[in-house]
Amino acid sequence: MPAVTLVVCVYQQRDLLARLIRESAGCFDDLVVVHDGPDTTDVRTVVETAGGRFFERPHEFQQEPHWPFAWGQAKHDWILRFDADEFPSADMKTWLKSFRLAPEPPSDISGYTCIWPLWNKDHAVTKKWPAGRNFLFQKQRVRFFGMVEQTPIPDGRFEPLDLVLRHEVPGRKGYGLFNIVVRKQAYHWRECIARSLLGKPTDLAFWRWEIEAWPVGWEQIRQRPLWTGCKRLSKGILSAMRDQWRTEKRFSPLIAIGGPLHHALICYKFWCLRRAKKT
Repeated sequence: MPAVTLVVCVYQQRDLLARLIRESAGCFDDLVVVHDGPDTTDVRTVVETAGGRFFERPHEFQQEPHWPFAWGQAKHDWILRFDADEFPSADMKTWLKSFRLAPEPPSDISGYTCIWPLWNKDHAVTKKWPAGRNFLFQKQRVRFFGMVEQTPIPDGRFEPLDLVLRHEVPGRKGYGLFNIVVRKQAYHWRECIARSLLGKPTDLAFWRWEIEAWPVGWEQIRQRPLWTGCKRLSKGILSAMRDQWRTEKRFSPLIAIGGPLHHALICYKFWCLRRAKKT
């Protein structure tokens, strides 16, 4: 039977973390929480009251650099990866409880993905899209380097599941052009990604990553940033609208443009930083 460690990286999200732990009861065997920088809101008490282990790490302004450390602290190989502002749906909770009682999954399964509906301040605006959010993986079957927005890379495969992970913060919209072109955090993320791409993945904190080469998707940005940005913007919008129609039977162009635009801006930021470095 596979035992599970819930790993959460937070920054001053005490109340949301408390909700996550409460809503995830019965879904994990071990709890590891890493705080990004000094804990000034007493997150530690929430964690230790729930029987978890709390770690305070240097402020990185994002969670991915902390993942290798956090996974190393996990008692179990199966990692349940939730953000503090997420929590499992009823169906996902039922599945996770059954998973912990079932035999160990086949060795070619590195993890599982779910549906991650978009949230509009007080309600979900999608039901089946977007999908492909990795939420559970076996840490000895994935590789990773700690760059912003990088996800675990499986040795085998991620099994898609028709389960919903709820990403809901009352009063805050979880998608849209505002988050891409106005929100300061988005500019910080793009800056971090672009600067990381000027170096090597092994310059970053990493987990089971042994080579200095970048995965193909990132290397394309390094080789032809502007061309890659334009290509991903156009193809990404069409792909998103296609998936919207297949899953929701409707088109939402303003929603579809968000992700592709963000990736195009990453490409442009890298181009700017590389050009400045050469001069």
